[in-house]
Amino acid sequence: QVQLVESGGGLVQAGGSLRLSCAASGSFFSINAMGWYSQAPGKQRELVATITSMSTTAYADSVKGRFTISRDNAKNTVYLQMDSLKPEDTAVYYCNAQVRLRTWSTYSSHWGQGTQVTVSS
Repeated sequence: QVQLVESGGGLVQAGGSLRLSCAASGSFFSINAMGWYSQAPGKQRELVATITSMSTTAYADSVKGRFTISRDNAKNTVYLQMDSLKPEDTAVYYCNAQVRLRTWSTYSSHWGQGTQVTVSS
């Protein structure tokens, strides 16, 4: 019903930049909040940044001032601009979207497949 496809991950040196994208497709009525989460090996998945449909944003303290989340509602796409990357940012990054499938539905949570970000020192 809903597919979230991420792109933009890769290998970068410390201090470098990457831009992640996540496009939602399928059959649904609307999308509310979208966000990015990271999961490093052996650790739990944690919030990186979120953005509401009205573009209100929130960030984890560890990425404030370095990462910027944005979205294009017309394209159902959310972006994560990652600057001044550090080795500790290395993780699989997952896109999340709160989706209302039908007009009478409540919002449900959907995840992308994840994209690897590796920052070398």
